[in-house]
Amino acid sequence: MSVQRSTVIFAWILLLPAVLYVTVIVAYPLVDTFILSFTDASLKKTTNWVGWTNYDKIFNETFAEVIFRTFIWTFFSVSIKMIIGVFGATMLNAAVPGRALFRLLTMPPWIVPMAIGIFMWGWMYNGQFGMISGVLQNMGLSNGPIAFLARGETAFWATIITDVWIGVPLVTLYMLAAMQAIPQDLYEAAWTDGAGRFYRFRRITLPLLVPSLITMSMLSLIATFNSFDIIWILTQGGPNGETTTMIIDTYRTAIGSKKYGEGAARAVLICIFLSIFCFAYFRVTSRLSQGEQK
Repeated sequence: MSVQRSTVIFAWILLLPAVLYVTVIVAYPLVDTFILSFTDASLKKTTNWVGWTNYDKIFNETFAEVIFRTFIWTFFSVSIKMIIGVFGATMLNAAVPGRALFRLLTMPPWIVPMAIGIFMWGWMYNGQFGMISGVLQNMGLSNGPIAFLARGETAFWATIITDVWIGVPLVTLYMLAAMQAIPQDLYEAAWTDGAGRFYRFRRITLPLLVPSLITMSMLSLIATFNSFDIIWILTQGGPNGETTTMIIDTYRTAIGSKKYGEGAARAVLICIFLSIFCFAYFRVTSRLSQGEQK
């Protein structure tokens, strides 16, 4: 019993740093935010308990549009990143001259500090001296300057393109590593049987990439859903709220308007959505692992 007890104590000692980290850095702020969401906390000295009032305020027509816009923004951004990432990984995995150089060239969007890259895109989107507007005018595709960030429909897609540019390198490298882990014997056997490249990609590469695709999609979804820097630096949620997502609206409410209780309620809602995504991810991966064991 003494040996068993000492083993348990030693195990708890090893787990203590992780337990403290989860408690202090994750659990306490999460619980505190949840409690704060039921109050009218602001800059005033007194804080009152208001119950579900903050949640009643956010479930209105305006915030419903914000939720819908967030899901649309996340869907297109993650989808485009995954498509380009898989295509780029396939190209980088091919036996072509200069492959190492091409792999190196995929890194700058990921290596360059995010704020610097976003400011660069902001200059490119500028209607008066931006490169994109100038190229379109020189090609005769535009009769005048195009202020991409001043129009709702173009600003929305401009933020998506910027997010894709920043996120594609990570997806590409992750999928490239997954492709290189596929046994070459499968490709050689298929090639011996006369299977073409597209057939090998469709019947071997894609099915074996499914676990990696799901994992990368989930990681990208969480990062994109919580993306703040890109939209805030480019548009600050404008024009007319056309690029306002849930994280931008939460920041404006809690920090901009100093309504900490309402901002906490919005943060709790974001946490609920992300928890649902994670739960769905674990269910899918669990079923995939059970299918592989069978």
